[in-house]
Amino acid sequence: MDTKLKGDIAEQAAILEGLKRSWNVLQPVGDRLSYDIVYEIEGSFLRIQVKSAWFDETRKNWVIDTRRTKTNRRQMVRDSYSEQDFDFALVYIDELNVFYIFPVSVFIGYASEIHLVESDKRQRKPQSALYRNAWNLLSHWAVHREICV
Repeated sequence: MDTKLKGDIAEQAAILEGLKRSWNVLQPVGDRLSYDIVYEIEGSFLRIQVKSAWFDETRKNWVIDTRRTKTNRRQMVRDSYSEQDFDFALVYIDELNVFYIFPVSVFIGYASEIHLVESDKRQRKPQSALYRNAWNLLSHWAVHREICV
């Protein structure tokens, strides 16, 4: 499965999850914006960047590139996101049907990749575990416009 298709699946999963939560979901036309969908929650609009994770066999963890990728016919350019680009990043692990919900400030705080460990065999949970299926962050932000983690 190519990365574009995996991204499309992740976006559709995020749309479905929003609808199941009775949120309004808006999807921009084209892919020129720095966010993929918008959730309307309690009258607030949250810009959502959706990412799909892939499994790294060598490290035995899930990986997400935290940079944007711009392509044209001749070249692919990677660039960092900024705090103004979106409000939350939703990282989807299709094989596990799991989302990680990262506030933009946390997401862009990673250099170029986030590695997610989906194993109970660790003695200490990784920092990213705070964001596993943390849908409450979106609802809280929509009402209070602040992140509490």
